[in-house]
Amino acid sequence: MEKLLFIDEVAERLRRSPAQVRWMINQKRAPKHAKISGRICFREADVEAWIEDQFSAAS
Repeated sequence: MEKLLFIDEVAERLRRSPAQVRWMINQKRAPKHAKISGRICFREADVEAWIEDQFSAAS
């Protein structure tokens, strides 16, 4: 089973504030996520893939 991350953990990983991650979600610029039991969750693999995609797009 994959590890699930919450907004605070993703914010720490991306070196952003939780508010910035919420803004990214609102703007549809955040890694793939889902609402589970009322909380926004990210799969760790999706966050890592999103970071890699950001580097690929910058090339």
